[in-house]
Amino acid sequence: MHIGTGPAFALLVGLTLLSGCSSPSVITLNDGREIQTLDHPDYDDEAGFYEFEGIDGKPGRVNKDQVRTVQEL
Repeated sequence: MHIGTGPAFALLVGLTLLSGCSSPSVITLNDGREIQTLDHPDYDDEAGFYEFEGIDGKPGRVNKDQVRTVQEL
């Protein structure tokens, strides 16, 4: 009997779906520094800032005038 096959398959499918949800990104600033984020940063048009969650889990913001590029990893 293969009792462990069903739950293992469900776990594999779940992890595959979760890994497809996030898209880590890197923000390159004009001075050459790079900020790695857990997900694609959101742009607040009214404030002029990119808002993101850093790889340490802390929220961050950076002015759009300081940003050279935003790329997915």
